[in-house]
Amino acid sequence: MRNKNTSRGSLVQRLTLAPYSVWAAFFIIVPLIFVAYYAFTDSEFNFTFENITRFFTATSSVTENGIDREVHTYLVIFGRSLKLAVISTVICLLMGYPMAYIISRASARAQKIMITLIMIPMWMNFLIRTYAWMTILQDTGILNGILEAVGIRPVHIIGTEAAVVIGMVYDYFPYMILPIYSVMAKMDIRLIEAARDLGCNSVGVLRRVIWPLSLPGVISGINMVLIPSISTFYISQKLGNGMFYLIGDAIEGQYIANNLHFAAAIAFILMVILLVCMALLQRFASRKTAV
Repeated sequence: MRNKNTSRGSLVQRLTLAPYSVWAAFFIIVPLIFVAYYAFTDSEFNFTFENITRFFTATSSVTENGIDREVHTYLVIFGRSLKLAVISTVICLLMGYPMAYIISRASARAQKIMITLIMIPMWMNFLIRTYAWMTILQDTGILNGILEAVGIRPVHIIGTEAAVVIGMVYDYFPYMILPIYSVMAKMDIRLIEAARDLGCNSVGVLRRVIWPLSLPGVISGINMVLIPSISTFYISQKLGNGMFYLIGDAIEGQYIANNLHFAAAIAFILMVILLVCMALLQRFASRKTAV
């Protein structure tokens, strides 16, 4: 009887998961297969590694301090994208972690209100939010108007890396808070109380109890912020005034130029790098949680 019930349960689970499995296969796996196919073929759809090698070997001439030198074009672009994405992710983590903890320790009613306030900006279109920051950060914008009103010299932010980072942090900040909050909200408060009873101070409780238990949420938040940040292109175009060419811009540029195979190669390489980083982060989190 138990075996029959178990088999029925597994059958029900399979049938329940079937729609998602079909959706995932059609909208995730199939597009990835096409990306890989285009990445390893030329314009006549013959197999080639040229698109991949071009990403690592393409060079351009730059002038620094009056000296001309050759740099690896797409590696430099990827490095710049990674730098801004990491900065944005770190800022989101430093601000989002304490906020997630505060929300998780609040009353049920307060939690709902605070989560709603965090989610409200996400109800607006991504493009509208980015245009709003253009209005705020431009030289004659709201921010400089406030600074002038209080007697402070205006600052030039729009068209700088700082503006791009601000846009990334604003747009992806909720994705850092929500996974950390979901883990902290399920945390057994008795573990924290036991640690305090055993002599741990606030720093010790954070380091020995709260941080290890919340690490899965932290890793999820890092992935959810880092991945879209490193591949964004609209934020860099609008808030960076096109001054900072990121890897997302490179993919879009190749697509507009109808170089679909090289655009797919860049996307494929980026995907592989991000998957490796995610796997390493997940392994790190598993080890820390086990300890």
